[in-house]
Amino acid sequence: MQNKLTCSWKDASAPQQYRTCVSLHSHTSHSREDLSFIAEYAARRELLDWALRTYSQRAYKRGSITVDFSKAYWTPPLPPLSAFRLERDQIERELNIAAMVSLTDHDNMEGPKLLQVVPEAQGVPLSVEWTVPYKDTVLHLGVHNLASARADEIVAHLAEYTSKPAKDHLPDLLKMLQEDPEVLIILNHPMWDLAGIGKTRHIHRVHDFVAELGMFLHAFELSGVRSWEENRSVLELAEKWNQLVVSGGDRHGAEPNAVLNLSNAGTFAEFVNEVRQKRHSHVLFMPQYAHHLTFRLVQSLLDTIREYPGRPIGTRRWDERVFHPDSQGKVRSLREMWTKPPSFVTAFFFLLRVLEIPSVRNALQAALAKPEYKIQFADLKG
Repeated sequence: MQNKLTCSWKDASAPQQYRTCVSLHSHTSHSREDLSFIAEYAARRELLDWALRTYSQRAYKRGSITVDFSKAYWTPPLPPLSAFRLERDQIERELNIAAMVSLTDHDNMEGPKLLQVVPEAQGVPLSVEWTVPYKDTVLHLGVHNLASARADEIVAHLAEYTSKPAKDHLPDLLKMLQEDPEVLIILNHPMWDLAGIGKTRHIHRVHDFVAELGMFLHAFELSGVRSWEENRSVLELAEKWNQLVVSGGDRHGAEPNAVLNLSNAGTFAEFVNEVRQKRHSHVLFMPQYAHHLTFRLVQSLLDTIREYPGRPIGTRRWDERVFHPDSQGKVRSLREMWTKPPSFVTAFFFLLRVLEIPSVRNALQAALAKPEYKIQFADLKG
């Protein structure tokens, strides 16, 4: 087994030793993203909590709508073809080698299915990010390169487990995926406590999961939107369990994936073979990973709330891409349910958009902590 890590700003020539670069784990407008974090975030900030409670009371009084963030979601701004081109172009233009892109929306594969009928993207694999409830936590598995003949059936089985988890059924589902030698199963951002049960408790559950079901996993993910401290913990986890690490950008906005995989594969199935059988992985950290994570997350939020005039009607504004049940329980966009956003939201977004002014952006970057350029990566050989 061989894990190799390279920073592109330290070794710009590394990609030229390879035939291909692979972009794993990024999202399209078909991905439904949870909004429950808003209530959790507001609960710790008195002014925001007051504003949300006030608006919730007004929404119920005016329209009998009970604000419930656990039932709300948003969709990323990029449609599948734009997302594919963003990832492909970064690789071809900046690294000057061939690109392979695997898009993984949450619990559905509508994005890659649509791309498979587009000539320039016909090689895109059918992939999905599967939400896996496990004990009292939640894990995400990247399931890449499903066979087209069975993909719909398989994703339906996975979605059924997500909505009604049955512990005894999980090994069977993972075994079903494992039996196809061209399918790649990755434990995405394993150290991220998505369920909010506490970091220590979540890590214990991750170890439980790997101990019980690790024989069905092919790699752990080093994430492009998680801190280096967290990714270092993933490396330690991989070393403990003698596991390979691969890249995962987890892009939701308009910044291309910050972590990629270098490969000599000519097809995605050959890349899967490199990981599953040859047990080789060369993870490449792109220059944007070196920027402060807070700055990058702010930029992703700006991408999310930006208006896109060239997009189809009904998807241009941010409130057309955020959804919540109405008084009858029917899920509708916020744009359909209000005449204008609440004043406190408008004010917050106005202040946020100030960060798009170049001088303000530069000042923010300077004010933040030291960039990730200080990270000292070492090549790992197993």
